[in-house]
Amino acid sequence: MLKNKNILITGGAGFIGSNLVDYFLQNNKITVLDNLLTGKEENISHNFNNNNFTFIKGDIRDLETCKKAVENIDFVFHQAALGSVPRSINDPITTNEINILGFLNMLVASRDAKIQRFIYAASSSTYGDSKDLPKVEHNIGKPLSPYAITKYVNELYANIFANLYSLEVVGLRYFNVFGKRQDPNGAYAAAIPLFIKQLVNGEQPVINGDGSITRDFTYIKNVIQMNELAATTNNKLALNEVFNVAFGENINLTKLIELLKENLSKFNKNIAQIEPIYGAERIGDIQNSLASIEKAKKLLNYQPQYSVRDGLKEAIDWYWNYFK
Repeated sequence: MLKNKNILITGGAGFIGSNLVDYFLQNNKITVLDNLLTGKEENISHNFNNNNFTFIKGDIRDLETCKKAVENIDFVFHQAALGSVPRSINDPITTNEINILGFLNMLVASRDAKIQRFIYAASSSTYGDSKDLPKVEHNIGKPLSPYAITKYVNELYANIFANLYSLEVVGLRYFNVFGKRQDPNGAYAAAIPLFIKQLVNGEQPVINGDGSITRDFTYIKNVIQMNELAATTNNKLALNEVFNVAFGENINLTKLIELLKENLSKFNKNIAQIEPIYGAERIGDIQNSLASIEKAKKLLNYQPQYSVRDGLKEAIDWYWNYFK
């Protein structure tokens, strides 16, 4: 467990970042750096009166801002990024600027400040067109989107900084994370919060494709566990490595809708009768996703506690209150 450390969380007003803030703030001093482009102040505002919490509204594309943010910091959890495959297809330049230039700025600032360890959010999109299942860290394909390219470049830069400058880095390839505060609104909303929103509103959820696409949906509490393990491990073999962050099971989107209906119908029995609509497949999407978590188990002692079914029970309770 991390205790009495000075921690910087970039993108800390976002979905994953704000959950990390709440967890680590229990025993540490937290600084958040976020430009609020996709993050929301409401995700962290409950911490504003905490003397151990500092919020810097700033952009990782500005190196001086990054240098200021890492002053007196022990650990950096780099969560800041412009997410979404469709968004990157529509606007590859901004995705590149934030995800690559911003990432490089944070590496340089962290190197110069001699921070203890740099843990960064990588992505399962790096597996690209590889059809091998389960996904194993050392075997990737060609990227299918500008977003995937940027996240792979992050891994390459992290490796270079580890080798050239002895910066301790650990990359975490997130697999379809879900949980409280994941934004259900906007053109680039993730599947689970969007489906929940549609069902709560009595609308038919729209599935891209025929429903057979599979995902290894990963509950936020598993992600928090992995971030802490990455920060605290004394296993030198785990440094300058990339790990899958998942539960290690996948389900298709049709089955996901059934689970959502099952959980939501306890609040409104009519939701059980809503049927999904099947639309066109989305460009740039990986068809099937399933993670091997053996490397994380072996080197980090990762033991995920929440299956998709377990995670949905907690998440849906939060979303029902959010929408109501």
